Parts: sequence; structure tokens; C-alpha cells
Amino acid sequence: MKLPKIIWNVPTILSFSRVVLIPIFIYFLSRKTFDGCLIALIVFIFASFTDMLDGWSARKLKQESEFGAFIDPLADKCLVISAIIAIIILDSGFEIFDMWMIFIIAGRDFLLTYMRMLAIKKNKQLRTSRLGKIKTAFQMISIVIIIMIYMAKRGKIFAAHESIPYWIMLAVTIFTAISGIRYLYTNWELFIPTKIQQKNQQKKEKI
Repeated sequence: MKLPKIIWNVPTILSFSRVVLIPIFIYFLSRKTFDGCLIALIVFIFASFTDMLDGWSARKLKQESEFGAFIDPLADKCLVISAIIAIIILDSGFEIFDMWMIFIIAGRDFLLTYMRMLAIKKNKQLRTSRLGKIKTAFQMISIVIIIMIYMAKRGKIFAAHESIPYWIMLAVTIFTAISGIRYLYTNWELFIPTKIQQKNQQKKEKI
């Protein structure tokens, strides 16, 4: 399966910057201090901002490319999944069996990446929806809220109940799963072998 050729331009660099910022975010979040959470929050917000900036720069600078369309959502997935994994592992309010949330969120994103690769292979367009964009925004906002809760607790501003991050993450998991089901419903034809699709097309033409 041939992937799009890498094209280095401003949008691509912005997309890759999100991946580069992941270990920095995790490092400061793992310090479990007010300052550490503050820096992690700033890093995450900046990384999330590049998601809007790379799309805008691609259109503004006329640097839209097939590779950019592939790497942009992939960088989003890496950022969000890494943040969610870090939160579930570092937060004592989560148990080991809560890892099922990660499997659903990551599984949905890996499936979508595979579907995007299938679309490229078959020279087809992956059908997207607003729900996917809303899902990404909801995930990022939820992560920001959870980090702010950590800051408030460690800065002794106020102490939210320990279960709040869990319920926020549960909502994220459910919404992500619904978004994945939506993508499967609208793009199910990608899983049909090319030969079968060609035979069906030939039958339609004969009719």
C-alpha cells in the first residue's frame, strides 16, 4: 500500500510539531505539580492550536497536498491518544481495568487510519462528517479541563471530586465510539474487495 509522498512545507511542519511536543507534554504532566501541570497545559493548548493553524496555512499558502491531508489527522490522533494514556496511567483515580477506554479510543483511530489508507489505495475519498471534527474538539477540550482540575487541586485552589476526570474520560470514550461507528456506516464500501466492486459495477452497466 503506497502512502502519499512526504512534502515538507509549512502545514506539514506544523503537523509534525504536534508529535514532537508529545514527550514534552507527558514529562511535565508526570511531575504532578502545579507548575508541571501549567506547562503541560500550555504545551497541549499550543499543540492543539497548530491543528487549526496547519489547515489555515495550507489554504492560505496554497500548500494543500495529499500527504498533508493524511498526516494532519494522524498527528491529532497521536497527540490526543498520548494525552489520554498519560492521564489514565498517572491519575490514581483510574484503575488498571480502565484501560479499556484507551483501547476503544485508540482502536477507533487506528481503524480510521486504516480506512484512510484503503481510500488512498482505491483512489477514493474517505467520507468525513462534522461529527469527526466535533469529536476531536471534544477530546481536546476534555483533556484541557482535566489538566485544569489537576492544577486547581495541586495549587490548592479547590479540590474537585476524584471521580470527575473518570466521568469526563468516559464521556470522551462514548462519543469517540459513536464517531467511529458513524465513519464505518458511511464508508463500509471501502472494505469490499476491488474485484467484487468491479464485478458489481459491470453488472450495473449491463443493466
